[in-house]
Formats: sequence, C-alpha cells, structure tokens
Amino acid sequence: MSYRGPKVKKSRRLGVALSLKAQRGIERRPGPPGMHVRSRRPNKMSDYGRQLQEKQRLRFQYNVSEKQLRKYYKEATRQSGATPEVLIQLLESRLDNLVLRAGFARSIHAARQYVRHGHFNVNGKPVDIPSFHIKPGDNISVREKSKKMDCFAYALSTTERVGYIKTEDTKLGFTYNSVPTREEITPIICDVPVVVEYYSR
Repeated sequence: MSYRGPKVKKSRRLGVALSLKAQRGIERRPGPPGMHVRSRRPNKMSDYGRQLQEKQRLRFQYNVSEKQLRKYYKEATRQSGATPEVLIQLLESRLDNLVLRAGFARSIHAARQYVRHGHFNVNGKPVDIPSFHIKPGDNISVREKSKKMDCFAYALSTTERVGYIKTEDTKLGFTYNSVPTREEITPIICDVPVVVEYYSR
C-alpha cells in the first residue's frame, strides 16, 4: 500500500522532499519534526539506524510498500550485475515512476493516481497497474479520452525531463529509450548500497 500520511512531516524526517509542498516545508523548517528539536543535541546514528533511514528514503521516494521493496531486492539479487544498480533500475522501470520522469505528473503520488485511474496506454493497450514493468522501447501514451485534461499539459510545462525518456509533448506520449545508469537517475536521494546492506543482514 502506498503512503497516505502527512508528506511534509515524513519529508522532514527523511531529509528528502516527497512533494512540492514538502519541498517548501523543508525550506521553511529544515530538520526533523518535533518540539524543541533544534535545541537538542543530535544523537549519533548507529549503522542499523543509517541503513533503516536510507531504506525508508528509497521506499518513500518511489512510493512503494515494504513488501514491494523487499521483492525488488530479491529480484535484483537474482539478476546479473551490481545489486544496488539493478535494484534502482527495477524501481525506475515502474509505470508510475516513468510517468513522473516523462513530465506527466508533478509528484510520484499524482503519477500513481493517474495510472490507477486508467489514463495511460502501454503499447496501445490500457494499463492501470502502477507497478507495471516497462521495457526499453515501450511506448506510453495518454488515452484518447484523457487528452483534454489540463493536468498533463500543466505538468509538462513545469517539470524537468530525463535523458533516457523521449517525451512527445504534442502527442502526449513518451518512449522509454534505455535502462538508465545510477548516475542518470539524479532525482533519487539515497545511498542504495546501504539499502542492500539492510536487506542482506
């Protein structure tokens, strides 16, 4: 189940903005939530605490459940290549995440909602599963009946794009060109090897 709690509070706790509103909240009140938090002496974080924090950062930035993230980790260990890089590539290839990266949503939560409401086709067929795995070369487009919605045009005009996705603004569609390297996935703030350490305990 995706996170539905207060995003500003969670963002301040993790040190990463989970929404545009959360970004403004972090700028106004940096640091974790809580009364008199600035007057407290910061506690030294244990190795386990750091692993847990990085795992939570990764999970909430992709808006996946603990069960889903553990499943992605197990799948990454079975594939060839470095487990941290394969793990984040699997997360990056989710349909809801690529809708966000292509510029059709302003947050991962909005992207998940758009997919769940059936606004997108994958290779011409409707898909409403946010975790649907997209392969390089797949074409994703806004369904014909949804193209008049203002939210997509507005998002396209206000969001940044990534190099491994080719977005066609006028046709309201995009193509997943290639599996990105970790260096290309710049929006994600997380030490992924530490997450792998957490799950490999």
